[in-house]
Amino acid sequence: MMSAYNGSSSSSSMMMNRVGSSILFPIHGNVYPTGYYNVTINIGHPPKPYFLDLDTGSDLTWLQCNAPCVHCIEAPHPLYQPSNDLVACRHPLCAALHPPDYKCESPDQCDYEVEYADGGSSLGVLVRDVFSLNYTNGVRLSPRLALGLSSIGIDIIANTGGRGSEYAEVCLSSYLRVRMSYGCGYDQNPGTSYHPLDGILGLGRGKSSIVSQLQSQGLVRNVVGHCLSGRGGGFLFFGDGLYDSSHVTWTSMSQDFTKYYSPGSAELHFGGKATGIKNLIVIFDSGSSYTYLNSQAYQALTLLLKKELSGRSLKEAPEDQTLPLCWKGRKPFRSVHDAKKYFKTSLALAFGRRKTQFELHPEAYLIISNKGNVCLGILNGTQVGLQNLNVIGDISMQDRMVVYDNEKQVIGWSPANCDRLPRFKSAYYM
Repeated sequence: MMSAYNGSSSSSSMMMNRVGSSILFPIHGNVYPTGYYNVTINIGHPPKPYFLDLDTGSDLTWLQCNAPCVHCIEAPHPLYQPSNDLVACRHPLCAALHPPDYKCESPDQCDYEVEYADGGSSLGVLVRDVFSLNYTNGVRLSPRLALGLSSIGIDIIANTGGRGSEYAEVCLSSYLRVRMSYGCGYDQNPGTSYHPLDGILGLGRGKSSIVSQLQSQGLVRNVVGHCLSGRGGGFLFFGDGLYDSSHVTWTSMSQDFTKYYSPGSAELHFGGKATGIKNLIVIFDSGSSYTYLNSQAYQALTLLLKKELSGRSLKEAPEDQTLPLCWKGRKPFRSVHDAKKYFKTSLALAFGRRKTQFELHPEAYLIISNKGNVCLGILNGTQVGLQNLNVIGDISMQDRMVVYDNEKQVIGWSPANCDRLPRFKSAYYM
């Protein structure tokens, strides 16, 4: 907690207000060739590390656990040994996972089953245990107080007060241990996009999500954000302390599709013009490596791209099975930067009445395969069972900060350097 300083001074400069608090996680992985992004979460007492897949498309966090395990899949760490602290069936978090008419078979425990669009699933029970988290709080203090805090062992991550400055801007950090509820999964089935990890970090809009639980304990605002680097890695955060809202493009969350982070319906734009492909129900899903359009929109987009590329020195490469549509050049490409000169026309999804545009530059929809070909990272969602749903996946969210503010019911994005951890916002004191 940030109230780590217990000095007896009555000076008003000692008063600290916990504004702009955030919990920050480094991200590992990439879109290609790894195929997913993950974070390390330390759970239990003593804490042990587990690799969890980031998933804004679902609420429940779960770990493969030895309860005992009926069917577990290969994972990087030994199975989690569950605590004896079970969540009761009538607990509000359990109710959030089930329909209103759900009947409890065992009143003392909450059984769950989650299924994913790729056919994967997890079956288990809800338990409670301790999560160890890196908690940061940006504050503006006098240099004298900042020096005093440092001298008693409180970590000061940054100090940007210049010479002669009345205040020093610092970041206080602590190792927060908080008890939360999550799934102990003892029966897992891998889906078609199986990732060799210990479990799922559910970042969705529901009450059972980790950030909702942190908000209910008064630790952070119910805000999730991530910044996925196109070079691999990035960062994930909870709370509102790591971005400047005035520099973010915002659009409202749909009130019709409350299960997902959805801005509602969108229209596809190509080359700055509307294509006539509209009423696309769109969701943001960090659990999806690639972006998906329904069959009609996908066919229209590929037709436009092929028309744009006709007469150029790119040829389709059906022998490259990395993704459904790849092209080869006169010589192998080393990066998307080398290939983007052929893809000069911009793409965008325009949301809502204001036509707020989520632009897709070549880096947001192309990859370079291990054969040196350039491949389209936008796929046909209807073919993989998404029906009429359209998904903005990791490839299209790279190198920008994406923020899901569940309290204001808005989704935002802005260009960002995802290779560096962000600067904190300041809280001001008198």
